[in-house]
Amino acid sequence: MDRIAKTIFKPIYPVIAENAVNETGIREGVCIDAGSGPASLAIAMTEYPFRIYALDHSPLSNEIAVRNIEEAGLSGRITVIEGDIEDIPLESGIADLIVSRGSIYFWKDHGKAFSEIERVLKSGGKTYIGGGFGNAVLRDSIVSEMIRRNPKWEEKYKRNTSDDMRLKFTGAVSKLKHCNVRYIDDDTGFWILLEKRGILQ
Repeated sequence: MDRIAKTIFKPIYPVIAENAVNETGIREGVCIDAGSGPASLAIAMTEYPFRIYALDHSPLSNEIAVRNIEEAGLSGRITVIEGDIEDIPLESGIADLIVSRGSIYFWKDHGKAFSEIERVLKSGGKTYIGGGFGNAVLRDSIVSEMIRRNPKWEEKYKRNTSDDMRLKFTGAVSKLKHCNVRYIDDDTGFWILLEKRGILQ
């Protein structure tokens, strides 16, 4: 994934970071890149004045992320943390923004994952979670190139963008008690935008 992220997928991360900020209106504070892999999106998010946590369950991915962050000169801006999306090792109410591109397709229990996301969001905190390539031009060129390189990739792409997959996500989100939800399903991809409401004590 690191090689693809640095080549074919490289142009998408700044676009997705910009989309996330524009759609949520959150431009500073604490940002978590959930399921960060090699930290490509986390690195792109440093264009904005966030304090960023790059969360991934894979020790190997985290090693690569640390190396990529150091090479980008961003060790002071991004903290890599090892942990599962279903049990995020951060305190409740810490995050102003949670972003994630592509990891949602690999989560084992979407209900638990979104419950944890809800927990760590601040009141008024938002998410930009889903999958896509940022815009139609990038999507079309990347999908075409990925299929050219590996025809079997098309089956995976169709599965990830299927109605059944989206119903799995929306079903899990519908159980949240303290979040408003908005969906984006357009040329940028499919994205889940949660906003945590204030909780009465």
